[in-house]
Amino acid sequence: MIETPSLVDQYCHGVLRTELGLGTFEAQLSRTEGPPAPGTTLFDTQTGFAVRRWCPPLLGLEPHCTPARYLARRRELGVLESARRLLRGSGITTYLVDTGLPGDLTEPGELASAGAAEAHEIVRLELLAEQVADTSGTVESFLANLAESVHAAAANAVAFTSVAGVRHGLALAPEPPGPGEVRGAAGRWLAGRGVGGELSDPVLLRHLLWSAVASGRPLQLHAGLGAPGLRIDRTDPVLLTDFVRATAGLGTDLVLLHGYPYHRHAAHLAGVFPHVYADCGAALVRTGARAATVLAEILELAPFGKILFSSGARGLPELHVVAAHLFREALGRVLGTWVAEGAWSLSDAQRVAGMLASGNARRVYGLD
Repeated sequence: MIETPSLVDQYCHGVLRTELGLGTFEAQLSRTEGPPAPGTTLFDTQTGFAVRRWCPPLLGLEPHCTPARYLARRRELGVLESARRLLRGSGITTYLVDTGLPGDLTEPGELASAGAAEAHEIVRLELLAEQVADTSGTVESFLANLAESVHAAAANAVAFTSVAGVRHGLALAPEPPGPGEVRGAAGRWLAGRGVGGELSDPVLLRHLLWSAVASGRPLQLHAGLGAPGLRIDRTDPVLLTDFVRATAGLGTDLVLLHGYPYHRHAAHLAGVFPHVYADCGAALVRTGARAATVLAEILELAPFGKILFSSGARGLPELHVVAAHLFREALGRVLGTWVAEGAWSLSDAQRVAGMLASGNARRVYGLD
């Protein structure tokens, strides 16, 4: 049996503090541009079935119980107690939390307390820039304050993360923009944004990426499936190849998040470039009962020291649970088969499982 006693969730968000009805729960369960089609439910997805398999027992119900029965039990326990039971039943011992999403989500400290775990902050670059812009009156003050904010964040956060692929696409020019180019782009953006406007200018996105690279903290890059309505052909991690090559040897690790359905491309980049790592978690949540197949495809291409687990969970503690259980089950099935076939020794399989579950993340993010 392949054992992974503890997991480091290298990328997730907080969980909602509010009670959820059927409709609002489904909206968090699967990210779509609207409600499910009439007469259908988002529980009838790989993720929905995985929630019904793994989460009810943690709340005292039988596996595969109906959504209505599950949500009634959830309301009976209350949102705080339900989250506590679910998170503590996941086996995740360390959370790395992107705090850059809006909504009534728990902060890292709250997540750690609920889950009886450790938690560390990941700083989202685009939100950081938007917050700086809201309090900076001129281009010069914006750029100076942004540089200071990135430096201050690097002193406390374990990593930076970027949603440049979501905001613009990953086919960005690979080189850092020049000072004049940055000032011009900042002036145009500040003049047209108003308070709270999102950053999507490609020059400023590149400036943020290179500011993070200069900090030396690991930089996480979102790729593959993401926001509803996103053109996923713009988020294929292979589009980052020139940027990856330009950042080689600078001392900053790049972590390609999510990746699916381009997980093989992410694994390939992790295999070619020493400073690139591939995430294997969120893809498993999406694929449910097919998770072992997806994990095996990642293991085809990426060195085993370059693959990290995450849940990618946001809003629902159920997604942390599903990610952890699907990862353990998929890892046990894939590596266990290779051991049974004689391709791997049990000791090697157990060592690699520990690397993927927590060891690689602890090394990359300096958690020890």
